[in-house]
Amino acid sequence: VQLQASGGGLVQAGGSLRLSCAASGRTFSAMGWFRQAPGKEREYVAHIRESGRISYTYYADSVKGRFTISRDNAKNTVYLQMNSLKPEDTAVYLCAADVGGWGTRDPSKYDYWGQGTQVTVSS
Repeated sequence: VQLQASGGGLVQAGGSLRLSCAASGRTFSAMGWFRQAPGKEREYVAHIRESGRISYTYYADSVKGRFTISRDNAKNTVYLQMNSLKPEDTAVYLCAADVGGWGTRDPSKYDYWGQGTQVTVSS
C-alpha cells in the first residue's frame, strides 16, 4: 500500500493550490489530510468518508470555507483544494488513510501515511 502526495509549492497569500493523494494497493473507507509546521505538532486539516454513494466531509475550523476535500474513486485519489491561502497555512501536508473506519481528527487512528508535500505561503 502506498500513498503518494503531490501538488505542493510556493504561493503568495490569497493564492490557491490543489493537493493530490493517490492511493495504490487497496481502497480505503476514509482519507484525510494533516499538516505539520516546523516545531509544531501534526495538525488535522480535513477528512472524507463514504457511506454508500454519499461522501461526508469534515474540516478543521481554521480551514473551513477555504479548503475543500474531495475524492475520485475511479482514480483512488483524494484532493485538497486550498483557496485564500494564508502564511499560517505553511506546512508539510500529509495524506492519511483509514482502512475500515470513518476517519477522525486523531492522526493516531490512521493506518497509512503518505510522504508529505511542502506548501509555502508567502506574505
